[in-house]
Amino acid sequence: MRTQSLFDRQTTLVLSLLAAAAILVPAMNGLAAPGSTLHLSDHLVPLLGKYVCFALLALSVDLIWGFCGILSLGHGAFFALGGYAMGMYLMRQIGSRGVYADPVLPDFMVFLNWKELPWFWSGFDWFPFAALMVLLAPGALAFIFGWFAFRSRVTGVYFSIITQAMTFALMLAFFRNDMGLGGNNGLTDFKEILGFPVQAGSTRIVLFVLSAVALAGGYLLCRWVAGSTFGKVLVAVRDAESRTRFLGYRVEHYKLAVFALSAMLAGVAGALYVPQVGIINPSEFAPANSIEVVIWVAVGGRGTLAGPIVGALLVNAGKTWFTAALPEFWLFALGGLFVFVTLFMPRGILGAVRDLWRHSSQKLRARRSAQPVTHAAE
Repeated sequence: MRTQSLFDRQTTLVLSLLAAAAILVPAMNGLAAPGSTLHLSDHLVPLLGKYVCFALLALSVDLIWGFCGILSLGHGAFFALGGYAMGMYLMRQIGSRGVYADPVLPDFMVFLNWKELPWFWSGFDWFPFAALMVLLAPGALAFIFGWFAFRSRVTGVYFSIITQAMTFALMLAFFRNDMGLGGNNGLTDFKEILGFPVQAGSTRIVLFVLSAVALAGGYLLCRWVAGSTFGKVLVAVRDAESRTRFLGYRVEHYKLAVFALSAMLAGVAGALYVPQVGIINPSEFAPANSIEVVIWVAVGGRGTLAGPIVGALLVNAGKTWFTAALPEFWLFALGGLFVFVTLFMPRGILGAVRDLWRHSSQKLRARRSAQPVTHAAE
């Protein structure tokens, strides 16, 4: 079975654009004069970084939905878990600089009269441990959840429903104060990361560049998976699961592996998101957030990898504009966009562009091939 080339034309274009963004955004923020049209203000840098994190989240959903046919309506849970792991590390870095000046307990624990740090907060004062938890927490949840779901052969809409129930249950649990994770207020008031002030402009630039690098790495990983023999089996599972199982493949193992990998990518996106927005709370578990991610993927183009990146960037840029200019119409605009894409561009924006390019190329080749015949007739 022949595998696809890793660095094809699309991959080269995506990596080039991300590299350009990683260079231009710092340059426009730090080098362009504040009054210049090329200047990028300080508040736009973390906003763009947030968009890039959302693009990585959309990419993780496309890996399982576009190539394996697993529609998850609860991927926001993995994103939030990665964010909470990073938030716990950032809270431990506050120390005595908090409102209550407790060197060990975060402010919300002092306010709630906690006497000691819960056991599951141990180790989060060490960045390598927190980074490991960013991968391990969502990956372990996806593995356990997927183990029972895939072994029971739960597929289709039933799987989508239980993933939505999973993230809703986690949202309710994290809202509780006795969880020891900040309750409905979540984790916030971060001071520094790896010794650098979180609110400093230079730190925000570095976080943006790291987000772009993570998106590039995630894209390459997904492209490698999709083009490998493993990826071909995933596509076979998507198109004909029963036939693939009949051929001797352990379908459950393939689903479980890609589901856990996708969850870890979502966790990385959440971890990079938190220091840039400055807060993580249970609202990130809301089922509506996970549904919105699916819309990003559908708008951009399911199963294309680059399409979900485009969809996440465009939809969130539109959301920023709508919620500022016409906040009451945003949900109508989002729903209308999804209906329009479903009816008129079922393969998403990138799929429509590819079809148009292919049609134009075929017409051009047909014209060229017809020219010699015309001359011969003359």
